[in-house]
Amino acid sequence: MTLRRPWYSRIPSPMIMLLLIILAVGAMTWLLPAGQYERVVVDGAQRVVPGSYQRVEPTPLGIFSIFRAFPDGYRIATPIIFICLASALMFAMLERTKTIENVVGRVVYLTGDRRTELLIVFLTFVYGVLGIMVGYENNIATIPIAAIVILALGGDLILAAGVSVGGMTVAFGLSPINFYTVGNGHLIANLPLFSGWELRSVLCFGGLAIMAWYNLRYYRRLRANPESGIGQGLDTAGLQLSQPLAEYRISGRNWWLLGVFLASLVVILYGVFNWGLHIDDISAIFLIVMVICALTSGLTGQEVTAAGMQSVAQMAPATFIIGMAATVKVIMEQGQIQDTISYGLAEALGGLPTYASAIGMSIGQSGLNMLIPSGSGQALATLPVMIPLGEALGLSPQISILAFQIGDGVTNLFNPSLGGLVAMLSLCRVPFDRWLRFALPLTGMLLVWAWLGLLVSVAIGY
Repeated sequence: MTLRRPWYSRIPSPMIMLLLIILAVGAMTWLLPAGQYERVVVDGAQRVVPGSYQRVEPTPLGIFSIFRAFPDGYRIATPIIFICLASALMFAMLERTKTIENVVGRVVYLTGDRRTELLIVFLTFVYGVLGIMVGYENNIATIPIAAIVILALGGDLILAAGVSVGGMTVAFGLSPINFYTVGNGHLIANLPLFSGWELRSVLCFGGLAIMAWYNLRYYRRLRANPESGIGQGLDTAGLQLSQPLAEYRISGRNWWLLGVFLASLVVILYGVFNWGLHIDDISAIFLIVMVICALTSGLTGQEVTAAGMQSVAQMAPATFIIGMAATVKVIMEQGQIQDTISYGLAEALGGLPTYASAIGMSIGQSGLNMLIPSGSGQALATLPVMIPLGEALGLSPQISILAFQIGDGVTNLFNPSLGGLVAMLSLCRVPFDRWLRFALPLTGMLLVWAWLGLLVSVAIGY
């Protein structure tokens, strides 16, 4: 008797999914008419002029041109690729000196079994706050810490990703102060920056509460029946505690290395808000921390080199996928179909009733998010079109921006084109198909919650 393969075993890897998306977008350059909006430069950024869409001479891409776009995609993705490598090198020093393991082992021992569930909820909100305050890829160096903590608490790598990647993705996506989506939207609409934060804060906190409950439910199921865990068989080497909890001690060198790492996080948090630090600046801080840790770790030069090369090798597949994701946008721009898709989305929403148009705008943005994973890129490409359309349909600019934010932010939980997501899952050693089994039901719950908030916003004239 032949057993049927489960549905998730048929999910291709992110690399295959992205290759199929790239080829599909290449085909779309032949099938869709080429078109462009007129753009003007405002405050140093290009913005679309509403109502200016027009057909242009088509520039379809052949097979050679599609693959020729890969180097351009990797050049665009260089800042994200480099911060992934820099954070991996920094963590390698903390891992090889057992700093993280000793600190986690001691903290878990002092916490005790009775507070494990509270700790899981607390950590979900901690990573959520990091997503709100610091950003997305900027926090990538903190992901392996969650893996070590959650494994020490009796969880698995899927739960570790739920706590860290899930908490950060939900909070960043629904953040009331997300500059990439809300901030750019408010600048485009000439609204006070981050106005309407009250409703967005309720949506963000509620989304994080759902994420924490979902993690806690999975943890309870895992403790009751370890065989039911989605993370069975995943590689946990180097992430598990190597001795009984009571035997862990934090050495003076551990305290020093931990202090350097925590000081860097403080500098990043302060610098993002006060110095305008960007992703390249944070990469530089990670490298400085790596050098300081290497020089004061007590490791030999060969040990430092081996740890660094091992970390780079582990991160290499994720960085390759990040470059592929950026290639999708390059092909759309070269084929001149990005504006055509935005125009078509606006046309499709034109005849819908008010409430349906708000939800439809969010759903349409979710689909576009698979092709343009950059929140700021989407905002600059679509909101100048969607905001006037929303006003014609009876939706305020705030509602149009909220619909855009929900469509972009929630679906990031399963977006294979989002390089930061793939990189963080790679640091947790979680395959994409396993993550989808965990994240898809959660995404449905979060969309229902967010759409309810969107309907309320229409009802109250937000």
